[in-house]
Amino acid sequence: MGPKDTASPTRRRVVAMGAGILSAPALVAVAGQVAAQQAPGSGRSGQGDGVPAMQNPLTQYPKPPFPRQAKQDPPGLAGLMNPRPDHGETSYRGSGRLAGRKALVTGGDSGIGRAAAIAFAREGADVAIGYLPVEEPDAREVIELIRAEGRKAVALPGDIRDEGFCRRLVADAVQQLGGLDILVNNAARQASQKSIEDITTEQFDATFKTNVYAMFWITKAAMPHLQPGAAIINTSSIQAYEPSENLLDYAQTKACIVAFTKAMAKQLAPRGIRVNSVAPGPIWTPLQPSGGQPLEALDSFGAKTPLGRPGQPAELAATYVLLASQESSYVTGEVYGVTGGNPTA
Repeated sequence: MGPKDTASPTRRRVVAMGAGILSAPALVAVAGQVAAQQAPGSGRSGQGDGVPAMQNPLTQYPKPPFPRQAKQDPPGLAGLMNPRPDHGETSYRGSGRLAGRKALVTGGDSGIGRAAAIAFAREGADVAIGYLPVEEPDAREVIELIRAEGRKAVALPGDIRDEGFCRRLVADAVQQLGGLDILVNNAARQASQKSIEDITTEQFDATFKTNVYAMFWITKAAMPHLQPGAAIINTSSIQAYEPSENLLDYAQTKACIVAFTKAMAKQLAPRGIRVNSVAPGPIWTPLQPSGGQPLEALDSFGAKTPLGRPGQPAELAATYVLLASQESSYVTGEVYGVTGGNPTA
């Protein structure tokens, strides 16, 4: 959640191949709650209520070539993308695995944060989302989806580059939710630049303030409220392991998130608080057409993965649910890759 300014702030994720992180297939086999959109002729019906249909992952979601995307001012809106991303609005099915939990998700208006917020609500959690004021149209949709599940939804707009707002964000979430059990540090800023000579000090500072400083401030503010059994989940990126040349500052921040996650996991283990990270591959979100990638690169976005397409935010929801749930009680200090088959080791 960086501000809308000349430094081209954006929000979330990733675009390359990497190494050294855990792969997602076994994780999703355990979590298994994303029932993705059925592509015609790609699979067969599930058996009984709540059972996702078996599908061919190659054809489960749209694949390149994509229509030329309209350039958006950062941070961008999901509703202006073609095709529109799937955040699990109609596909995610919950089973009460987070019943009674209270979660704060930064960058919860669109992309992976939105998918996590929807999934948490359908698993029984009350959810607060942080986002930029300019993202209100997307945020309103998320709030309505959370409330449709009978869960409490809290909207907390603001700029996480400001330390004071980060403290208020946590305080307001705790006050309105009645506590805090799950913290997802997901909001991020990404601006593609061809050369280090094109990265201004203002851009570099904004990227680190949004992606690294805010994570530190928000986590620190949350500590007095987290009890044994609580979970912190940080969104990193494949860029931490295999950085793209056009994402120099962004990749550095994502490497910081990996180190932060591992160090905090050791620090908080004696308190019974788990800390993990998710490192996505190329994901179809508003980050991409709002400065995160050159527009000409979006026609073939995700084509180089073994699955031949970008991931949809909904395809990460089960990962966040698992890491937030008691099912992963022996998992801490890990980085889970969700990459469409790009090498992770």
